[in-house]
Amino acid sequence: MDLATEFVIFVLAAFAGFAVISKVPTTLHTPLMSQTNAIHGIVLLGGLIVVGTADGALEDVIGVIAIAFGTINIVGGFLVTDRMLGMFTRKPKQEPAASSAASPGAAGSEEGGEEG
Repeated sequence: MDLATEFVIFVLAAFAGFAVISKVPTTLHTPLMSQTNAIHGIVLLGGLIVVGTADGALEDVIGVIAIAFGTINIVGGFLVTDRMLGMFTRKPKQEPAASSAASPGAAGSEEGGEEG
């Protein structure tokens, strides 16, 4: 394929990806992020293969860039997924605070300072 055809495929894929991702409900965002992390793992593996079989400097550079971007996306995806899952954990209930009159040394309590 020539460069123009590959560019058109890239642009169409970008529009299709945006259309699909923008319609994802918020409840499915965390599972989608987990799947995206798996896809970036494949990108990382592909970058390692490219670097391992590289014959020239350009292939080395492209492979290193793929490895760097794949690693950044994997780490960032796991951090975002962990943070989102943390939003769904139940927080322990706090006990109501005791009234000020029941605390030692409070005004009006017997343990407070004596007047006069």
